[in-house]
Amino acid sequence: MIWNKEYECMDRKSLEDLQLKRLKEVAHRVFERLLFYKRKFEESHLHPDDIKSLEDLRKFPFTRKSDLREGYPFGLFTAPLEKIVEFHISSGTTGKPVVNGYTRKDIQIWAEVMARALSCAGTTSRDVVHNAYGYGLFTGGLGTHYGAQLIGAKTIPISGGQTKRQITIMQDFKSTVLTCTPSYALHIAEVAEEMGINPRDLPLRVGILGAETWSESMRQEIESRLGIEALDIYGLTEIIGPGVAQECEVKEGMHLFEDHFLPEIIDPKTGKVLKEGEEGELVLTTLTREGTSLVRYRTGDITHINYQPCECGRTLARIGKIKGRADDMLIIRGVNLFPSQIENILIQIDEAEPHYQLILERRKGLDELTVELETSPHIFFDEVRRLEEIEAKIKREIEDALGLRIGVKLVEPRTIQRSMGKAKRIIDKRKLK
Repeated sequence: MIWNKEYECMDRKSLEDLQLKRLKEVAHRVFERLLFYKRKFEESHLHPDDIKSLEDLRKFPFTRKSDLREGYPFGLFTAPLEKIVEFHISSGTTGKPVVNGYTRKDIQIWAEVMARALSCAGTTSRDVVHNAYGYGLFTGGLGTHYGAQLIGAKTIPISGGQTKRQITIMQDFKSTVLTCTPSYALHIAEVAEEMGINPRDLPLRVGILGAETWSESMRQEIESRLGIEALDIYGLTEIIGPGVAQECEVKEGMHLFEDHFLPEIIDPKTGKVLKEGEEGELVLTTLTREGTSLVRYRTGDITHINYQPCECGRTLARIGKIKGRADDMLIIRGVNLFPSQIENILIQIDEAEPHYQLILERRKGLDELTVELETSPHIFFDEVRRLEEIEAKIKREIEDALGLRIGVKLVEPRTIQRSMGKAKRIIDKRKLK
C-alpha cells in the first residue's frame, strides 16, 4: 500500500524541482534565524542565494552532532520558542543530549512520514499496531503512534518492558503489526517460548524494526522465530525521529522520503560526495522542518543509496541497510570491521543463541577483541571439550570471513543483559590515555 502516491511516486525531475525550492527556503531560514549558520556560511564565503542547483549544496559546510550539543537546549531552534509544542531528546550518553523541538506543522509532517513508513509494511486501518518502542523523550514511541493514528490503525501504546504481559495482550488484542527494536523482537520470541507459547502462533504478521543496527542474518532469525515479515525502519532524533526511511515488502532498501529529507552519501574521511551505489556516510538536510532545521547533517550512519524506482511503484531513493556507525567501526590490528559483520556470522552458528557482546581490551599495547556469545542450554552444560570445539569453530568462521583472529567465549544462557531498547553490543574496557 502506498500512502501518498503524489509524492512517493513523483517523477525524478518534478521531485528535484521541489527539493530545490525547499532547499532554498531552508537555507534562508537557518541563515536568517541562527547566528550559528550565518557564521558557518560566511566563513565559507557562501550565502543562501548561491544555491542555484541541488549540486550547489555540496559547497556548504556540514553540521555535526557536537554542534547541536553546544546549542543545548534551545540554541539551534529555527522557530520561536512559543511555537514549539513538543520536545524530544537523544540519550546524551556521550555528552549533553541533542534537543529536537517540534512545531504543530512538524508533528503533522512526522505523522505523515510515519504513515508512509507503516504503509510500506502494508499497515491499514484494519490493523492492530503493537507499539513497543519507548514512549517519552525517546522519539520511537510517539512517532510511530502519530503515524498509526493518521492511518486509522488501532494502536496499543504499550512501550517496552513487562514482556509476558505484552505477549498476553498480543494474543488477546490480536496484534498484527509489531513495532520495536530487532533485539526486543527476539526477546519477545524467547519469552513466549518460556511461557510455553509458540511465537509463530502469535497473531503478528509483520514487524517494523529499527533504532539499532541489525544484520540480514538477524532478520532471518526474527522471521523464523516469530513467523513474520521483518522490515527495517530508519530515523534519528536530530532529523525528526523514525520515519526518515522505511523498507517496503520488496526488501531492497529503505525508501527515503526525499520530499522532506534531502540525502547525500559522503566519504566519512574526506567529506567528498560519492556516486550512487558507493558506500559512505549518510548526510541529511531537512527540507520542511520548522522547529529544528538542519543543513548537511552528518548522521554518522554508513550506507549506500539507489535512485532506481522500486518494484512496489515508489520512485523515492532507497538507502541500504545501515552497516554501522562511522564512530562504531572497530579497527583491530589494522582490520576495519562493524559489529553487524560479526553478527552475520554468529547468527548462523547452530549451537549459539542470537545474543552477544563484543569486549574490547588492551593487552600489552595491542587492542584485543573477544566475542561473548550465549550458547543453547543443552550445549552449555555439556562437557568442556564440546564447548571448546564450538569456540574453535566460531573463531575459524570469523577468521575465514574477516581475516581476523579474535577471542570467543561461550557464556551461560540468559547471562547477557536483554534490552527493551537499543542493544548494547560493544563493551570497551580499554584504558586509553
